Amino acid sequence: MKILVIGESCRDIFHYGECKRLCPEAPVPVFKSIKTKQNGGMAMNVLNNLTTIQDGNIPTIITNRNWKEIKKTRFVEVNSNHMFLRLDENDSSYGKINLSEYNQEFINTFDAIVISDYNKGFLSEEALKQISLMHPLTFLDTKKILGDWCKNFSFIKINSKEYENTKHILTEQLLKNLIVTKGPKGCFYRDKIYPVSSVEVKDVSGAGDTFIAGLVSKFCETRDIDMSIRYANECATIVVQKKGVSVV
Repeated sequence: MKILVIGESCRDIFHYGECKRLCPEAPVPVFKSIKTKQNGGMAMNVLNNLTTIQDGNIPTIITNRNWKEIKKTRFVEVNSNHMFLRLDENDSSYGKINLSEYNQEFINTFDAIVISDYNKGFLSEEALKQISLMHPLTFLDTKKILGDWCKNFSFIKINSKEYENTKHILTEQLLKNLIVTKGPKGCFYRDKIYPVSSVEVKDVSGAGDTFIAGLVSKFCETRDIDMSIRYANECATIVVQKKGVSVV
């Protein structure tokens, strides 16, 4: 199957180390780095998860070309997995998508489109609305407040915090397409709860990216949303048991 991923990307960097003493100049711990892990984040993490789930079948991605220069760096104590600091660099440099570069013939070559919208300015509401009208099977994962602009997406995935921020303006039509993830409580879709197994959670970074990747992949294969949500839950449950931003 051919899947197109659209959205902002960055570089996720995790420094794992030890803190055994306080700094003599200020009451802060001294961090000694032991190992570093790097990977593509945001839309790139969706791409990486889809590639793994589809056994190496690499999707196509439309993202900001400078994604490697946009960094989210975490400093994490290796034993406790406690994050001391996150440093964001070039967070206002995502730019904007130019949809005129991608015609309808190009869009028609894909089985599905998945949007990973972190609301950093790369995708406007108007651009998202236009994309939703260009293909019959579209998935939206967004940090934006929902509205009429997203009513034509096949499925919309948000988390429980985002749902609380947007529930006051949800229409019946939007609710029909809405999947809300609730962390250890699973997720719900059309008033049905989909539970998850109880596991030791080490890191939730990127779990939403994994969920949407699992959902899209399984739905393209089965056209069964119930089965796809259950599979997406399983995928997310796997990655939260790993440190850092991981793939299934």
